[in-house]
Amino acid sequence: MKNSRRKFITQSSLYSLGFLGFRNFTHALGQAETGGLMPRAFGYGALQPDPHRIFDLPKGFRYRIIAQQGKRMDDGLLRPGDPDGMAAFPLEDGRVGLICNHELSFGETGKGAFGKNNENFSAPFQRTSYDAGRGMGPQLGGTTTLVYDPVRERTDLEYMSLLGTDRNCAGGPTPWNSWITCEETNIRADALTAKDHGYNFEVPMSTEVRPVEPIPLKAMGRFRHEAVAVDPKTGIVYQTEDMSDGLIYRFIPKVPGKLAEGGRLQALAILGAPSRDTRNWPELEQAAFATERPVEVTWVDIEDVESPDDSLRFQGFDKGAARFARGEGMWAGDGEFYFACTNGGPLRQGQIFRYVPSPKEGTAAEAGEPGRLELFVESTNPDLLRNCDNLTVAPNGHLVVCEDADEPCRLVGVSPKGEFYLIGENRYTSSELAGACFSPDGKVLFVNLQKEGLTLAISGPWADVRA
Repeated sequence: MKNSRRKFITQSSLYSLGFLGFRNFTHALGQAETGGLMPRAFGYGALQPDPHRIFDLPKGFRYRIIAQQGKRMDDGLLRPGDPDGMAAFPLEDGRVGLICNHELSFGETGKGAFGKNNENFSAPFQRTSYDAGRGMGPQLGGTTTLVYDPVRERTDLEYMSLLGTDRNCAGGPTPWNSWITCEETNIRADALTAKDHGYNFEVPMSTEVRPVEPIPLKAMGRFRHEAVAVDPKTGIVYQTEDMSDGLIYRFIPKVPGKLAEGGRLQALAILGAPSRDTRNWPELEQAAFATERPVEVTWVDIEDVESPDDSLRFQGFDKGAARFARGEGMWAGDGEFYFACTNGGPLRQGQIFRYVPSPKEGTAAEAGEPGRLELFVESTNPDLLRNCDNLTVAPNGHLVVCEDADEPCRLVGVSPKGEFYLIGENRYTSSELAGACFSPDGKVLFVNLQKEGLTLAISGPWADVRA
């Protein structure tokens, strides 16, 4: 990273001491720059330069590359590029299953699974693709499934598990061992594309080498999906929308665990503040949406959920739903849900919200005990956090946040008190980080370097974080 000396001093100081929280940021910054604070160990300590120039980690941590773009998989196809959202699942023999999105579209054959000229797009794969195209090639997004043995540190199986979708960005795991993969697009069928896109698809975790039947979950809405998180108590699915004026949605299924059977789509609204703008951009006329002040919410119904004109966010906002700045990563914690808004905040460097559902969530009785939304943290300086994207909740309750910025991207930890610390950094390329998730036993963190098409398994003393 090409930092000035002043920026280096500021960054080093803020990462090395227990951060005081956003409310005290300006005071802490001033003291750090004048040497007024004594640095102490925080997080996992300083990052060590990687001799292989792939990913820097703290002392005691190491990574292993477990998947790489272009390598031949067990189904005969090539590992696709642009890996994005991802989740890990327990397997009976102690191994770990990973389902990974690939954010590819029509025409990106150099990164696709079927070869440079789609020469491997044979009849069996055509029949199992959601959108095989109109003779010029298929949509190249989808998911791969991988089986990793953490004891032997090796990949035992890898195959395409969903074919023919477009721009599979993030998604989320379900309590019934499947992955909901989200299309971040709103394209319609045309001369090249055979079907409409902008849907979610469900991919069960399986060690059987064959793609799933691609069934779009249309009742969950057609929009630029990013991520989802499922409440294990209710089966309700929360969803983010990757638009600068997007909404936060929830899907109440008719039958919990059976999303294809339909349900009701709603959008989040702030109780007593209809059409509230949470983005905190300086040019907005509304007062800032304050951090650390939970507000009660309500939910408005969304109609015409297949939205041929991509209007769900406008419909919801007109009905009183709150507006968010590019909702991206989302993950379930212990009775709460976190989601990132990539360009929210006064500097457009990112916000992370926390939602605590009502004890009566999704029922008429929730009006008496509403769910609560809190702006958990908001980046007021890019040295702390810039353009948060995918995130996950670590076994210790901390957040692990992936960055998608113009500068070298980092893995940033956030403690339950809002303290920031550095976990890792790709300071060698311009690749965004994506798909952070822990193995079921919490010993391995998986993450993708999207531009390089690499999936890393990171091991180390995760329990030794210092705050």
